[in-house]
Amino acid sequence: MDCVIPEEVLQAAHLTPEELKRELAVLLFAQRRLTLGQACRLADMPRLPFQHLLASRGIGPQYDVEDLEEDVETLRKLGRL
Repeated sequence: MDCVIPEEVLQAAHLTPEELKRELAVLLFAQRRLTLGQACRLADMPRLPFQHLLASRGIGPQYDVEDLEEDVETLRKLGRL
């Protein structure tokens, strides 16, 4: 799906189309609406630079106890624990 943002909106926000995509990706990741991979794709950035961008904004990884429990269960199923 394409999304058209009027040029005057970009000018008013003082953003390029690329910067707007990054801002949207950061916002949606911070709201836990996108995974890290999805946000990287939206921002059109490799994972590590995107993680640095998040860190520069004080946004940490989204990894909670439930995520850990799922990872442990997966490792058990794979025989790695």
